[in-house]
Amino acid sequence: MMARRWWATWLPAAAVIVAAAGGEVRAQPKPPHVGYVWPAGAQQGETVEAAIGGQYFKDAREVLVSGDGVRVEIVEHLAPPTGKEMQQLRDAFDQARKKRDEEAKAGRRAGPLVLQRLFSDIAHEAGLTDKQIESFRLYRAQRDDPKRQLNPQLSELLKIRVTVAPDAAPGLRQVRVTTRLGVSEPLRFQIGYLAEMRESEPNDLPAEATAVPSLPVVLNGQIMPGDVDRFRFTAEHGQRLVVQVAARSLVPYLADAVPGWFQATVTLYDANGREVAFADDYRFDPDPVLLFEVPADGQYVLEVRDSIYRGREDFVYRVSIGELPFIASVFPLGGRRGESLAVEIDGWNVPADQHRATLTPEAVGVRPLSVRGALGDSNAVPLAIDDLPECRERESNDDAAAAMPLTLPIIVNGRINRPGDRDVFRFRADKGDRLAVEVMARRLGSPLDSLLTLCDAQGRTVAVCDDCDDPGSGLLTHHADSHIVLTIPETGDYVLSLSDAQGAGGAAHAYRLRIGPARPDFQLRVVPSALNIRGGTAAPVTVHALRRDGFAGDIQLRLKNAPPGFALVGAVVPEGQNRVRVTLTSPAKTEQPLTQLDLEGVAQIDGHEVCREAVAADDMMQAFIYRHLVPADQWFVAVAPGWRTVSWEIEGGTPVRLKPAGTTEIRAKWQGRPPPGRIEMVLNEPPDGIAVKETAPTPVGATLVIEADPAKVKPGLKGNLIVDLFVHREVPAKEGQPPTGKTQRVLVGTLPAVAFEVTGG
Repeated sequence: MMARRWWATWLPAAAVIVAAAGGEVRAQPKPPHVGYVWPAGAQQGETVEAAIGGQYFKDAREVLVSGDGVRVEIVEHLAPPTGKEMQQLRDAFDQARKKRDEEAKAGRRAGPLVLQRLFSDIAHEAGLTDKQIESFRLYRAQRDDPKRQLNPQLSELLKIRVTVAPDAAPGLRQVRVTTRLGVSEPLRFQIGYLAEMRESEPNDLPAEATAVPSLPVVLNGQIMPGDVDRFRFTAEHGQRLVVQVAARSLVPYLADAVPGWFQATVTLYDANGREVAFADDYRFDPDPVLLFEVPADGQYVLEVRDSIYRGREDFVYRVSIGELPFIASVFPLGGRRGESLAVEIDGWNVPADQHRATLTPEAVGVRPLSVRGALGDSNAVPLAIDDLPECRERESNDDAAAAMPLTLPIIVNGRINRPGDRDVFRFRADKGDRLAVEVMARRLGSPLDSLLTLCDAQGRTVAVCDDCDDPGSGLLTHHADSHIVLTIPETGDYVLSLSDAQGAGGAAHAYRLRIGPARPDFQLRVVPSALNIRGGTAAPVTVHALRRDGFAGDIQLRLKNAPPGFALVGAVVPEGQNRVRVTLTSPAKTEQPLTQLDLEGVAQIDGHEVCREAVAADDMMQAFIYRHLVPADQWFVAVAPGWRTVSWEIEGGTPVRLKPAGTTEIRAKWQGRPPPGRIEMVLNEPPDGIAVKETAPTPVGATLVIEADPAKVKPGLKGNLIVDLFVHREVPAKEGQPPTGKTQRVLVGTLPAVAFEVTGG
């Protein structure tokens, strides 16, 4: 029955694809795109076969892995059949069907298997390989599955062999694919120390559950539409099992799915099929953690699925299960640099001698803390280290009358101990002081949803803050930490109240509260983390400025120790702006097609030069609308061979002064020989209200006429114009044929950025 259905549906599918392929202009070759890797991890000292799903893997050269100790070999590339291959397959099928009919008339067997054999024979005679025929069968199976929607971005597979050294550091790595056209964005791949296994389909029903030989183990799986994965294992009375899922942490955001990631759930059943435990998250983290004390010896079944039974190739997961050490909370959430810090640790399977840790942090910033149990290292939790004096909150301080007195500047380490609790503090400040009040809790793993209320001595509210977005925390979707920056209106005492906005509380609801003079500063994110560019041309790059404590000044950008030929143009984040689009120009020729670059920003803050290195990131979309800056390990630039160096010189220099209403002419002179054909210039993601009205050629270059909408463009606006250069050329006629009379629009490249400033007239 299955064979008959396969051949009955094959011909219409092939006909549709061939017709579509024949009617489209072939797209420009593109650099690789990656969507998932499965399995999404491997054990130290092991070699595993894996597959990367994505698009544009043709001529894949190498798979890069961050860090040391992991080597990847490309085994095979599988892609859907091309239009030409589909045409050949259709012709082969037509011939096979005719032969089948002839055999039927002659009284010989002519069933579906005969048709399949004839088709394979004819396809081979036409030069098609088993791999091409198999890729078509795979495509057809996916196309005819009513539960699945074909996604071109996941349509190709790169089979790989991953070898992990015994001493490879455990943790998350980033994986990228390189081809002759560039380098992909990163994927996440975990290196672990536990034994690993994969799900074995079918395992949807309890009777089909994949058998787990022993614990601890890491289970690797992939959820398809409507899929449920089950695993059967044996446990003993009194075992304290930790079931920790990695799903959203592997593929942080999905652009075309709601809520924007694979929302995994885990359910545990006993030998009688009764549900004994369930988890669909862990506090504010979408990846569930199930903490289960085994009530009786016997077999248990673990069920993994999507919360609403969605699924796709990129719904990959890893489940760690066993008596593993797991940190549930720590206190305090940080300390002062250079001073001894005693940390209380609470969790499951934490060794008795590790419930307290003493350390002396030597660097300001956020550092990880973990413990080592009998079966290995625990999850890592963040600790924040600062230079300010510190103290611990003292109860009872639930109202203004009992407010804890503070001397500024200070960082208070405290807890909202119970539902409805609030911590109140009193301090003195002078009129005109620029004061910052900031909570660090959610960004340090605390479930606290902080709410700050600042009042003067008479009880009048001066400032209130619930949530404050921090684009630097790209993996958080609820930015629950509060942050106030204000100018003190009058000299006197002030009362600050900190509570949980949802009325929750408990031992895990810890916080670090910074109160003191504002510390203006900034961080940088450079997007994308993989920039693909042709030699001698420019490419747009977005730099995000994450301004802290009211800093609003210019930030000068520069490359750090870049190879010759790379240049950053338009390299200033203007005063008061949080992002700028610049261009990076590549060398015309390079012996190193893949380069890791570093970017830094310099600003004057309170009379001092402050330099900050940019963190590479990718601007990822969540659920069709939300966007997040997800950090990457490295900023890669891939330079593909270029056929022409494209550049220009702006007459009068930059910044170009634009009129806030009407038009402004930008005259440019080509550097080098101009491209042949009619020139068209198009602004690439221009500021709202700015557009190209006209492009006019000149004997030595071109004039770009810019039009500004006065309703949207105001004096003082600064930034860069990014210009894409197109040429319109006549489509050449075939040999012996008359002229086509048609033209084609060809992208030549992106021109170096043009700095602009909107003037007052």
